[in-house]
Amino acid sequence: MNIFDEQGLKRAEELFCELIELFGGDPGREGLRETPGRCAKMYREMLVGMKYTNDDIAEIADKCFEEEETTKDSIVILKDIEAFSFCEHHLALIYNLKLTVAYKPAVGGRIIGISKIARIADMVCKRLNLQERIGRDILEILSKVTGSPDVAVIIEGEHSCMSARGIRKPGAVTKTAVFSGCFDGDKKTELLALL
Repeated sequence: MNIFDEQGLKRAEELFCELIELFGGDPGREGLRETPGRCAKMYREMLVGMKYTNDDIAEIADKCFEEEETTKDSIVILKDIEAFSFCEHHLALIYNLKLTVAYKPAVGGRIIGISKIARIADMVCKRLNLQERIGRDILEILSKVTGSPDVAVIIEGEHSCMSARGIRKPGAVTKTAVFSGCFDGDKKTELLALL
C-alpha cells in the first residue's frame, strides 16, 4: 500500500485528518472538511517521483536522436530549469530551485531532446530528497540515456527548513554541483565560463 494506489490514498487522507486533530483543529469544520483529501492528492502529485527508480526514469526519458555531425567540442547546456522538491529531513519545501544540466554528446553519439532533460529533472525533484542527491540522480540518469560519461549538474535553491524554521534565514541559497567525465577535469573551467 502506498499513496499511489486508492487504498494508500484513503489511508493518507485518514492520517491527514488525524494530523489536523493533533494540531488542535477540527477536521469536521467546514473549512477543514475536505482538507485531508486535498492534502493526500496534493502529496501524491508532488511526490510522484517516489514511484520510479532512476532506471525507470531513464527508460521513460530514453528518446534520443542519433547525430552523426556531433563534434568532439560539442556541449549541450540547459540552464535555469525551475523546480521544487522536499527535504527528507523535515519534509519541508526546497523552493526556487534552478537546475543547470550540461552534457557532452559522444562524437556521432546520442542527443537527448532538451524537454527530456527538464522531465528528468522534474521527476527526480518530485521525491523526498537531499539537494546533493538530486544532482547525482540527474547525472546518473542522463548518462544512462545518452551513453555519455560527461555530465554536469549545478543546482541552487532555498530550503524552507532553514528559512522558515530553526535558524530562520530567508534568502540563503544553497548551491551544489556534481561533475563527471571531462567536466570533472579539463572541461570544467570551460563549462563554468559558459555559465
